[in-house]
Amino acid sequence: MGLTKSEIFTDKQNKLASMMKALAHPARIAIIQHLIKTSACINGDLVEVLGLAQPTISQHLKELKNAGLIQGTIEGTSVCYCIEPKTWAIYQKEIGALFAAYTCEESCNC
Repeated sequence: MGLTKSEIFTDKQNKLASMMKALAHPARIAIIQHLIKTSACINGDLVEVLGLAQPTISQHLKELKNAGLIQGTIEGTSVCYCIEPKTWAIYQKEIGALFAAYTCEESCNC
């Protein structure tokens, strides 16, 4: 979204777009799915699970952390990541509301 055009949209539309952008990469989706499945993980585990280079995974973790979707705690020389529950609940509510706003009726034919 161009910086000069975002002002024509509502704050809610801009926020939702930003939220979805944080998830708009298959590696980030895979990281989130792994964190959900394992409840937490050490950064190094993701290299084995995803098959991506450590710097690539670190960049995706940074994007997810900046969006507030994950949080990390330092354990020795490693960082253990998990889902951040408050932000996750906001994402569920906002993205869920977008999808819930549409219902296909019998006359839906376009």
